[in-house]
Amino acid sequence: EHNIYLEDLTLNTIKALTTDGTQKLINGTFDWAYEEEFACRDGFRWSPDGQHIAYWQIDASKIKNYLMLNTTDSLVYSYVVPVEYPVAGEDPSSCKIGVVNVSSGITRWMDVPGDNVQHYIPRMEWTANPNQIILQQLNRAQTQSKLFTGNVSNGTTRVIYTETDKAWIDIKKNAEGWDFINKGKEFIWTSEQDGWRHLYSVNLEGKQKLLTKGNFDVIKTLLINETAGYIYFTASPDNATQEYLYRVKISGGKPERLTPMDQPGTHTYAISPNGQMALHTFSNANTRSQTETISLPTHKHLTGDIIAVAKNVKNPVEFFTVKTVDGVEMQGWMKKPNNFDPEKKYLVMFYVYGEPATQVARDVYGAGRNSRYAGDMADDGYIYIAMDNRGSPAPKGREWRKAIYKNIGTLNIRDQAMGAKEVLKWGFVDSSRVAVWGASGGGSSTLNLLFQYPELYKTGIAISAVAYQLTYDNIYQERYMGVPIDAESRQVFIKGSPVTNAKNLQGNLLYIHGTGDDNVHYNNAELLINELVKYNKQFELMAYPNRTHALSEGAGTTQHLRSLFTKFLKEHCPPGGR
Repeated sequence: EHNIYLEDLTLNTIKALTTDGTQKLINGTFDWAYEEEFACRDGFRWSPDGQHIAYWQIDASKIKNYLMLNTTDSLVYSYVVPVEYPVAGEDPSSCKIGVVNVSSGITRWMDVPGDNVQHYIPRMEWTANPNQIILQQLNRAQTQSKLFTGNVSNGTTRVIYTETDKAWIDIKKNAEGWDFINKGKEFIWTSEQDGWRHLYSVNLEGKQKLLTKGNFDVIKTLLINETAGYIYFTASPDNATQEYLYRVKISGGKPERLTPMDQPGTHTYAISPNGQMALHTFSNANTRSQTETISLPTHKHLTGDIIAVAKNVKNPVEFFTVKTVDGVEMQGWMKKPNNFDPEKKYLVMFYVYGEPATQVARDVYGAGRNSRYAGDMADDGYIYIAMDNRGSPAPKGREWRKAIYKNIGTLNIRDQAMGAKEVLKWGFVDSSRVAVWGASGGGSSTLNLLFQYPELYKTGIAISAVAYQLTYDNIYQERYMGVPIDAESRQVFIKGSPVTNAKNLQGNLLYIHGTGDDNVHYNNAELLINELVKYNKQFELMAYPNRTHALSEGAGTTQHLRSLFTKFLKEHCPPGGR
């Protein structure tokens, strides 16, 4: 169990390269937290010459199990489902890197400075040199990132690049691969060190050069075409709700936009290795997704859909910007009722997420539509709005994204409420009929908005929420809130937790959670219930037995959830203009 094996296809033999694996000592894969928060899957890498395998060893022996209870699958007796789950404040798993010789089966352990428990190694690859690996190490607080090269012959390592941030450092985005150039002597790296997410070239001595420059963020790096001398990436310097294709010379310089100017919206690309063709998909809030193949860099159509931006759309999704009393400019989208009468006032429902994992105000098809609603909100007479607060991953610079540090549940909630106050000044919005909903981080935001601003929000539907931040996993929660090592540092977690202000509930609340949620555990629902009961706050609850965080398993679940959502909203916030 949890060992690495080598199969010889010519001899049809299998041998173990590691033998110490157990349920808790993991070779070549990862524990729950590494998989969930670092997107790590395959925990091994072949050397360029095929003689060695570098691999992660995760020691989760000291990680406590969260015990989920399955009460339905056995029909009669319930049984326990243990999940390795280190919560905020608990030590993470120990992690180290080994390199095993596939012939001898002998592992050489890499001597990476720093405590194996109080540091993470989320990324590791081979360089072009079959005797050398490169890895990224983060400290426990994720405020410092170091890149090391390692000599696999003797296990020694050398730090070549260090970066620090007062908030947190984002890890290398792709879990696999390393963007080497110049025959492996340099690589392309992403950093926010100048306040914007930019591309740099870094050599194996740590010398760096800025390749993209300006007040904009690189959203995604798509292709490094060293033969042609270009890096392809997406960005949107002028509108954070959109995304376009650019390229820049590997030597650096002014980026060149390749996406046509007459296609406003969101563009994604899968580019051929030679950089001459791409599978291009385009949509915006009012134009359905279309896919074509194009030539590059001309962006000329080759096959597939003929890209056409929708014109004269009846009741289009609209984009807007509001400036709050705090001076924060928040972008959002709005879908008005299909029978909209500007002389009437309509109920507004806000969709929120509010945390660093998701941007909601995007100019992409699906904006203005609610998949949890059984029907069409616009047909039924609702105004539907979503806005991004500070801390969302919008391409608006480091200061915007990292303002939320140690402020989840407070700053993001104030931004949403103050943004809503500006919306409620519009003459066609009924300030007495305001609803809000969200799931996961958005569920937490929904609860906090209901509890912290009960005078604004009258009805809320919260799904799979983190009700108490200290119950969530350490990698995610400590990244954005710091490491809770004492009463003072724990206080920011408690202050931003919905349970802290549950006593203030005045409006209508529907709370929904799956009892089999291995991400945000069901005890969050029960902690919330206890607080609401304690203060005699009436609410409605739907617990879906053994459903996970997605609430998608089981016959009839999706239809039932949509019907439940819609019925509650219509009962407590009847649609239509007045």
